[in-house]
Amino acid sequence: MIAVGASLPEFTFSRLVNGEMVNPHTNDLFNNKRVVMFAVPGAFTPTCSNAHLPGFVANADKLKAKGIDEIICLSVNDAFVMDAWGKQHNADGIIMLADGNGGFSQSIGLD
Repeated sequence: MIAVGASLPEFTFSRLVNGEMVNPHTNDLFNNKRVVMFAVPGAFTPTCSNAHLPGFVANADKLKAKGIDEIICLSVNDAFVMDAWGKQHNADGIIMLADGNGGFSQSIGLD
């Protein structure tokens, strides 16, 4: 597992932005930013939809008021599923990030 204080491995993700596929890199997402990232087992699953994501949606403004630049939700779903799930839960203030093959999760030892 990744150690506290260690740098994140270089990785390219998938994300849907305004209907277009983009592939942000860890540097784009994390360098020189204060980021809260949380990972969930799967979009549209009952526990993730009812317990995990809603708290971050409800508290996004509070987190950003405390100096957080970005809030990222990571899951092993593809970018289309993550986008649809975010829209269903009004997660406008959260980056819905796809780790479709679990490569990033594996690289930090959280698979």
